[in-house]
Amino acid sequence: MKHPQFSHKKSLGQNFLINPEVPRRSLAAGELCESDVVLEIGPGQGALTRLLLDSPCQFIHAIEIDRRLEPWLTELENSSNGRLRIVWGDVLVQDLNALEPLPNKVLANIPYNITTDLIWKLLIELAPRSLELLVLLVQKEAAERLRAQPRTRQRYPLGVTIEQMGTLKTVMKVSPGSFSPPPKVWSEVISLAIEQKRTLACAQQWRALLAASFSHRRKKLSTNLLSLGYDRADLEQLFTEIGISSQIRAEELTAAQWHELYARLFPAAQPDNQ
Repeated sequence: MKHPQFSHKKSLGQNFLINPEVPRRSLAAGELCESDVVLEIGPGQGALTRLLLDSPCQFIHAIEIDRRLEPWLTELENSSNGRLRIVWGDVLVQDLNALEPLPNKVLANIPYNITTDLIWKLLIELAPRSLELLVLLVQKEAAERLRAQPRTRQRYPLGVTIEQMGTLKTVMKVSPGSFSPPPKVWSEVISLAIEQKRTLACAQQWRALLAASFSHRRKKLSTNLLSLGYDRADLEQLFTEIGISSQIRAEELTAAQWHELYARLFPAAQPDNQ
């Protein structure tokens, strides 16, 4: 079937893959088996979708916002023997828990302008019930922030949360020439295995702790936490008991210190698998 001429929309962050090695490596990182249900986000013209249909996975949900891609994706859906469902709309407003069957793996080329919001949404809506693995193509700068270590300026709430919930790995680095049109930045394929604390991202107290802690990055953590209603003397006593400096900033805390701080400040909010 001959498809119409397609022009990419910058407002939608459309940079379609033309390097076949990228979807191949993404698929391999997904380690798909017959019981897997995959959510693909932004399938575009179906470069990864075709490989997913050739894999042993049970079912594929593909969410696409741009109806101009209907000739490519509807053709794939109609020839999928019922294994592919195209969902038309903005992934950020979709109820992912309404997908049936529920996806346990996500493979996606994420539009760079929604990376943080989308990963939070995936962790909040899918991790408590089904999500095991994300394989995401993201901007290199976003990947660096997600894996930023303590005492670095790039450390931020989503990266701290991911560190608590699982293991983040780099699958491959991707050059601008791998896309059409080529972006001005490098990208990375990353994988995130969800291994523990599956309800952490949707815990209001955890989100409140992070929001307050990083609200003023140059200020001491103890000062930022006053906005949650704690007494300064009580916080300093707690910091002494935990073994962290009263002068510490949020970006300096290690994973173990975040765990201990949250457990002490919100003992009733701890997930069962923590």
